[in-house]
Amino acid sequence: MIEIQEKDLKKLYYSIGEVAEMFQVNTSLIRFWEKEFSIFQPKKNKKGNRLFTIKDIRNFNKIYHLVKIKGFTLEGAKNFIKSKEEIQIDNNQPIESTESSEVIAKLETIKAKLIQLKK
Repeated sequence: MIEIQEKDLKKLYYSIGEVAEMFQVNTSLIRFWEKEFSIFQPKKNKKGNRLFTIKDIRNFNKIYHLVKIKGFTLEGAKNFIKSKEEIQIDNNQPIESTESSEVIAKLETIKAKLIQLKK
């Protein structure tokens, strides 16, 4: 499991390559999740290069934890983050989920898929 400690982050901004190396993922995954998740919005310089702050890395870590560690689908992770958004974004604590919220997120994902199949 990848543990990113905020005390180890010394720079103001990190490049996409540095963030990818921290989490051992491809840069394309970072760009994809940036489009998928509204809480993850790094700044871009004039050239269009992404500049990641510690807050961006913290938000990426939340998404990474939900999808890669806990096994959430992207839709389930979006729902989970949306339900916890007010509490978690301003709080530096890692995501602590209860069993019931995980079950609800998974059931909502299944419901959406069933509705799609019905149509």
